[in-house]
Amino acid sequence: MDIITANELISGATVYYLGKDNWGPDIDQARVFTKEEAQLRDETIRRGDASGRLISVAWERVEVTGGRVLAKRLRERIRAGGPTSPAQLPQLAGASPTGIFRHVSL
Repeated sequence: MDIITANELISGATVYYLGKDNWGPDIDQARVFTKEEAQLRDETIRRGDASGRLISVAWERVEVTGGRVLAKRLRERIRAGGPTSPAQLPQLAGASPTGIFRHVSL
């Protein structure tokens, strides 16, 4: 069984094909394709690539257990679980950890 995964172009968020040209962040809601639906899966990937909204559109092998979709590759399991580190504020050039701006004379 396979699902289709991608990243949103603007946000970079991981999304999954849900069906009817809809995409969302929850892997458990992903549309699961059987082996017999490989042609439909590949056409859906082509449409995702052509949308201009998604990048890195690809299929991923999964298994469904107890209503949960579990990717077979560790990489996709990590992507499905969200960021592995806390969100960080953008780092500003010249900012110190205390928030006081410092600069060096040249």
